[in-house]
Amino acid sequence: MEISIILTNGTPKYIQIYDQIKKAIIAKKLVSQSKLPSKRNLAADLGVSVHTVKEAYEQLDAEGFIYSKERSGYFVSPFEFEWQQSQNTILPSPSIESIKSKVDIDFHNGHIDTTTFPYSSWRKLYNKQFQPQNLMNNTWQGEPILRQEIAYYVQRSRGVHCNPSQVFIYGGTQHQLQALCNFFGPSIQAGIEEPGFKRARTIFNQHCLHTHHISVDEFGVTVPTEKINLLYTTPAHQFPLGMVMSVERRAALLKWAAAEKTFIIEDDYDSEYRFKGLPIPSLAKMDQLQRVIYSGTFSKTLVPSIRISYMILPRALVDSYSEFYNEQKTVVSKIDQLVLADFIAQGQFDKHLAKMRTLYRKKQQALISAINMHLSKEFQIIGEKSGLHIVLKLPNSLSEKEAIERAFSVGVKVYPCSSSYQQSSNQQLVIIGYGGLSLEQIEEGIMRLKKVWCK
Repeated sequence: MEISIILTNGTPKYIQIYDQIKKAIIAKKLVSQSKLPSKRNLAADLGVSVHTVKEAYEQLDAEGFIYSKERSGYFVSPFEFEWQQSQNTILPSPSIESIKSKVDIDFHNGHIDTTTFPYSSWRKLYNKQFQPQNLMNNTWQGEPILRQEIAYYVQRSRGVHCNPSQVFIYGGTQHQLQALCNFFGPSIQAGIEEPGFKRARTIFNQHCLHTHHISVDEFGVTVPTEKINLLYTTPAHQFPLGMVMSVERRAALLKWAAAEKTFIIEDDYDSEYRFKGLPIPSLAKMDQLQRVIYSGTFSKTLVPSIRISYMILPRALVDSYSEFYNEQKTVVSKIDQLVLADFIAQGQFDKHLAKMRTLYRKKQQALISAINMHLSKEFQIIGEKSGLHIVLKLPNSLSEKEAIERAFSVGVKVYPCSSSYQQSSNQQLVIIGYGGLSLEQIEEGIMRLKKVWCK
């Protein structure tokens, strides 16, 4: 059987093959029980690799459009219902997500190493706290014992002095930002880094805040010239570009915030993982919570699915904030809060964090070594001083979109930097996270990228 397939540039070729055969089956151009060309013959006809055709056939097989017979090949599946749809019906094209299973090396910046999580210790603490007296919710602000342990932790780790009444427990950074937007009201002016954390930008937009995009340079977010009420920033590891904000820039921002009576939301994510240079004090330490709202999370130090984060407010805001949310219910499991409090109090959190710092340092070194070894010098590494991802600047001959598509064609997923920009950027950058991959996967992933990126 001959199949008419036309390949174009842009979309990976196996997706085009999959899509065109699928549409031919739906339109009954390929009849039930008919035999498809062998992988080798179709690959030769189209001028692609056998592996490319194999990927397309396997996806069609997985979705039930075709079936295979051992030593006989692939055949169009029989169907008892009518496949032909109305001409007005738009058949969706297969997306990257629909064939996500084909990716076996995922350089996602939000993934962490779950193999080293202290499951046994956590389970024991969970069993200890899973008691009848702990099955009812307590204060909406968070369990007092956890707020106390967090206050102790940020004091010894980040030099932030606060009392437990300033600590508020949430189920993630986005929940905290939503709560702040509701508290300050829709009429305020908000500032966010450009480029910046797109989920934070989305929250501001959803709450109808007028948002200003404040540019970043090599020292971090620049001092705003606009009149704003809230500035969201990631000084410990700017997202996505990865620079660590300089002490001088931090001091300038605090001076500006005091003069303008503006509050700074300091998202201190990834501050625990600093691999180069001396530690730089947090904005909250330098300011001692006068104009800084301090935000932290356990998503990368423990596991994301626990969904526990915290926000520390300046004392001047605590009473009005508490009154505003007087009827609020807690959004985080009481049991999980008590387990985490125990975990911190027993010193297990500090022990686990030290272990993860060592592990992630090794992974970052493996990633950088692999890039330097397998990719040309045209690929420039950005933002390697801290955090669980780097940014890779691509050579002029390779666009961001093309790099991502080529990576996907060999089972590797890297991520666009362009989605973090509100305004267009001429730079061609991809984000490569390494927290959730083994040393072997990191090496293998970069070797695969070499095959499709370095031609």
